Amino acid sequence: MNNRNFLIINGPNLNRLGKREPGIYGAKTLDDLQNELEALSATLLMGVSFKQSNSEGEIIDLIHEADGQFQGIVLNAGAYTHYSYAIRDAIASVDVPVIEVHLSNVHAREEFRRESVIAPVTIGQISGFGFDSYTLALYAFNNHFKGDAI
Repeated sequence: MNNRNFLIINGPNLNRLGKREPGIYGAKTLDDLQNELEALSATLLMGVSFKQSNSEGEIIDLIHEADGQFQGIVLNAGAYTHYSYAIRDAIASVDVPVIEVHLSNVHAREEFRRESVIAPVTIGQISGFGFDSYTLALYAFNNHFKGDAI
């Protein structure tokens, strides 16, 4: 395995995957997501660590702690995406690239979900592909560090 390690942070209510609005978010659980991404990361020769928190402050601490420890962060900030300037500032304060992900297509949903205050400080946003949003983020990081993209 190479020395590329990535932190995957899931924000509020993502611990409810499989139970919360399955028509929007699907029937798979957060454990299912972790298992799928661990399998993919092994094929991409990268390490992944997973964290989930419903607390804005804890997400900020995780971002801060990632600086110097991880080569990138895949972040689904959940509802914090739309209004947390504190998470936005945490991302801007670290020297770790962040890819914002969402399971649903936030741009096809309620008006308030269409605004991301964190997007301007990330290297990209992927939404609307369910678990594949995370998969695409790992591929994007893989290409980013090979110099093929981003």
